[in-house]
Amino acid sequence: MKLYAIADLHLRYAVTREALAAMPAFPDDWLIVAGDVGETEGHLRHALALLSRRFARLLWVPGNHELWTLPAQAGEPRGEAKYRRLVSICREHGVLTPEDPYVTWPGDGPGCVLAPLFLLYDYSFRPGEVPAAEAIAWAAEDNLLCSDEVLLHADPYPDKPSWCAARCLEAEPRLAAAAAQGPVVLINHFPLRYDLAVLPRIPRFSIWCGTRRTEDWHRRFNALAVVYGHLHIRGTAWRDGVRCEEVSLGYPQNYDHRRPIASYLREILPGPAAAESKRP
Repeated sequence: MKLYAIADLHLRYAVTREALAAMPAFPDDWLIVAGDVGETEGHLRHALALLSRRFARLLWVPGNHELWTLPAQAGEPRGEAKYRRLVSICREHGVLTPEDPYVTWPGDGPGCVLAPLFLLYDYSFRPGEVPAAEAIAWAAEDNLLCSDEVLLHADPYPDKPSWCAARCLEAEPRLAAAAAQGPVVLINHFPLRYDLAVLPRIPRFSIWCGTRRTEDWHRRFNALAVVYGHLHIRGTAWRDGVRCEEVSLGYPQNYDHRRPIASYLREILPGPAAAESKRP
């Protein structure tokens, strides 16, 4: 029994929907879906209906794209209400979300608590000399503006940093209780550390990639591993002996269509056999 992870399916692309349709069955294994399944509720329903038939259990956390309210959806829920509606869709398919009790991993490898999170971002992933109020303008100097600034609303919070702060404060006592039980796998769409939000081609996009509030959470909450996506740069990093896994598939230009999508699943538990030998 294994725990796999993937993120950033972006099902608005036909080539990715076709690849997902060819996903083989893993009847004994669990799958983390770490956000950005798509931009519509239809994308999320499609993915969960398919994947819940091919894995024993799914865990989902939202990405920024799921939270968008598109122009054609005027009058539809925004912000927190949109998020809660997505949680309801997940529950229709028996999928665990950040709003559900954390579960203990029952499979192979170390016993640990699986902690899905929804933490958002607050523009704090920026150099110290850039004031918070100037973060978006600083990114715009490199012709960068995230679509979230138009499509992702924070209602009823005054802004996304306020929503992010509330989500972090809500998660902290739950994670502290989990960490008291043993190791934890932290699961979030966005990286938890500024030094993981490395985007060589668009470095100033980092302001839309997380919050410094979580910089020490891998140590503070006894993390065995940290799972995230969003960057579209797959890889493994180590911080203080903790394995940090970026598990995104990404846009069609970010992966090899000749490879089966199952080859992009990242094994989180029990984990790669060589992991200990590579541990710094």
